[in-house]
Order: sequence, then C-alpha cells, then structure tokens
Amino acid sequence: MTDDERIQLVLRAAEESSLLRRTASEALAEPLVDLANVCAGVLGAGGKMLICGNGGSAADASHMAAEMIIRLTAEKNRQALPALALNADTSVLTAAANDFGYDRIFSRQVEGLGVVGDMLLMISTSGNSMNLIRAAEVARDKKMITSALLGKDGGRLAMMVDKKLIVSHHTVQRIQEEHIFLIHTLVELIESDLFG
Repeated sequence: MTDDERIQLVLRAAEESSLLRRTASEALAEPLVDLANVCAGVLGAGGKMLICGNGGSAADASHMAAEMIIRLTAEKNRQALPALALNADTSVLTAAANDFGYDRIFSRQVEGLGVVGDMLLMISTSGNSMNLIRAAEVARDKKMITSALLGKDGGRLAMMVDKKLIVSHHTVQRIQEEHIFLIHTLVELIESDLFG
C-alpha cells in the first residue's frame, strides 16, 4: 500500500466515524439520558455498578469504572462513585475460568458481589458473549438492574437487559469508538445528576 493509499484509508475511516457519531448520537440521545437517570438513581440510593466486557470492551469497562471512582475531569472534583470492573482482577478471572469455565467468569462475581438495587452494565460489540449472557441471567435472578452498551443488532443481550444502547454498525472498531463516547457522556450525565 502506498502512502497516498494509506492517507486515503485514514480519511475514509475518519469520515465513516464522523457519520456514525452523528447518526448514533441522534438515535441514542434519549435512551442515553434515560440510562443516566437510572444509573444516578442506583448510585443515589446507595447501590453500585458492576461493569464488564471482553477484549476491547473489557478495557472500556475498566475505563468507565475508573471514571466513576476517580472523576471524569479535574473541573468537577466530587466524591467517588461505587463502580467495579469485573474483568480487572486476574486472580478471580483465572480461578473462575479454571474452576467453573470461561462462561462463568462474570456470573460468579455477580453472584458474590451483586445485590438488589445494584446495576450490571455489560459492554459488547456483538451482544452474544456467553459469559455476559450468564452474568445477565444471574443479575436478573438477584433482582439487579441490567444494562448494556451493544453493537450490530444487539445480539442476545438486547432481549435480556432492562436498558440498552445499540450502536447499529457492522465494524467492531467503529462500534468501540462510539462506546467510549457513550461512556464519557454517560459519566458526565451521571455526575450532573448527582452533583449538579
């Protein structure tokens, strides 16, 4: 590939991303505000958020938990919010995978950490990861609120959760780019709800 072709690739990717940002923002603004209201309600009532995903979505889950516990920006210095990335503890993940199978790495944690009034937020570009589906099942059994940031058509998780934001696109990296935008905006809305 020549440098000119590579430059064109960059410009096409930027245009595709820009178009998706506009269409996704228009489609998801209302459900995003609704999800933020529910999250703020959970946290305001003393609940916590359990967040999880696989691969790049695991990084997004850890990123969101950090934004919740620390803060989104230095301009809003507020108290820590209770959030935990279930994909962050390698000892728990490997023990669960070894003893119960990879499909239960998150559900086992939801079983031990989740209580009524908490929220499970799952991040997935496909919505079909069995470990997230199992986690959603346990969360529902425990009367937790379930939510998801999804891609493509939402997969199986779209039918299982209370609240969902689906980035309707076929390319994983574009979906992930929108997920991080949604995460930042969600945290900003939650902070606004709870701290003014």
